[in-house]
Amino acid sequence: MNMRNQWPVLPIMAGLASGLLTGCGTQTGGSGGDGSAVVLGMSDDVLATDPASGYDPGSWMLFNNVFQSLLSFPKGGTEPEPDAAEKCSFTDTETKVYRCTLKDGLKFSNGDPLTSKDVKFSFDRMLKIDDDSGPAIMFPMLDKVETPDDSTVVFRLKVPDATFPSKIASGAGSIVDHDAYDADGLREDGGAVGSGPYELESFGDDEAVFTPNEHYKGSAGEVQNKGVTLKFFGGDQKALKQALLDNEVDIAYRGLTAADISDIEASTDDSGVEVVEGSSAEVQHLVFNMDDPVAGKLGVRRAIAYLIDREALIKDVYQGTADPLYSIIPAGVAGHNTAYFDRYGARPSQAKAAAALEDEGITGKVDLTLWSTPTRYGPATDQELKAIADQLNDSGLFDAKVESVAFGQYEKDIADGKYGVYVKGWVPDFPDADNFTAPFFGKGNVLDNNYANSKITGTLIPRTAARSDRSATDADYAALQDVVARDLPLLPIWQAKQYAVVGENVYGLENCLDASTVFRFWELSKG
Repeated sequence: MNMRNQWPVLPIMAGLASGLLTGCGTQTGGSGGDGSAVVLGMSDDVLATDPASGYDPGSWMLFNNVFQSLLSFPKGGTEPEPDAAEKCSFTDTETKVYRCTLKDGLKFSNGDPLTSKDVKFSFDRMLKIDDDSGPAIMFPMLDKVETPDDSTVVFRLKVPDATFPSKIASGAGSIVDHDAYDADGLREDGGAVGSGPYELESFGDDEAVFTPNEHYKGSAGEVQNKGVTLKFFGGDQKALKQALLDNEVDIAYRGLTAADISDIEASTDDSGVEVVEGSSAEVQHLVFNMDDPVAGKLGVRRAIAYLIDREALIKDVYQGTADPLYSIIPAGVAGHNTAYFDRYGARPSQAKAAAALEDEGITGKVDLTLWSTPTRYGPATDQELKAIADQLNDSGLFDAKVESVAFGQYEKDIADGKYGVYVKGWVPDFPDADNFTAPFFGKGNVLDNNYANSKITGTLIPRTAARSDRSATDADYAALQDVVARDLPLLPIWQAKQYAVVGENVYGLENCLDASTVFRFWELSKG
């Protein structure tokens, strides 16, 4: 299976100055709104309306608002709670049997009843289709789904997985109407039938229109608007900026630079445009190909780790829109530690870098190419990689350069082992430490960097996956992070913040920007 969609990274608003933050939208639940429709402008694309295919942030935004899952993440929370389900729980001590009871009276937007048959159909269909651009890759542990009656669903797992509730609470757990979807193929008409807070009224190249679903019965509560129109700008920052200035959109979500925002504020006489900041678990790493003749040498990787100045990158390239990251599990996610800070420090050390190279037997400058892709991981990625190359070269120990390649070719070349050092980003499928470790270091990991550690794959990942008490995994996750910091198959660089720019009298946006990555249309209101 092609795993490229395990890297569904959203471009941050690179260059957004932290001094611009004004704390807009502090009213909750749409307080002050009159229920008007809200227009949201976005630079990301929505690649699919069918949950068996979409595995990108734009598609999951659609899924989270049009479809229900058995569980969902509450605003500001990272523990899944019942949504289409009345209750769910593991029924065994091994975390291999998960049982859910559905709420009474659930209906899809077309009026069809939602029963356990639809839940089973949705999971069976996703796994059977096994689309290269779909989320089936998240469920290798799922053996079968049983439906003892219309309101009961039982998931039987091949191996213990205490994170299974979080996985089915994500966009991958979207429930579709068995009468509206083909069991063997993807729906390609741009339509969608779900039981979430909204129904998809229309979907085109330029916009998608969502209207409240009158049949909705779930955890979101009352929808705070008359609908949401999602306008697509295809990465065109200038067009998105102009649309906000012309009041054609109420919210600009991602894609604007600090210069754009300064211009917007200067162009708005009544200071009606404001910037809202939220938390995020999006991360970025430098990845090392362990079989590469240069990057495969531990001394080279350690020298790089000793020389990179994250604070300077964030100040000079990202202007405060990210935080330095010193481990593979980001801050705010249970299990986080600072393994790389503890081992390599926060400030560059030319002496320690030189010693690492000397221990490797390297006496001359290291010729190194850093591989980048210009837009997939944000519009400042190339600039960032060039800044990293400058930091390495300024030490006198490296002769580093940057090559930037279009994303499609970039992914192929990584899979073919052509790059020694390359950049990757990650937005989690769900906010648990498992999603920052198992995909990277488990069997068949998505990094394509030829790294394997038997302690991680044989002990730490299986043991953390099996523990239903997630707080009991902290020691194992600390050990895992320490091993990775020692072996250096990758180097964490930054953890992003989330931003959106809003027009006057728009409320509830702070409930859409948290570590769960769920953008909740129903929380938005306009007055």
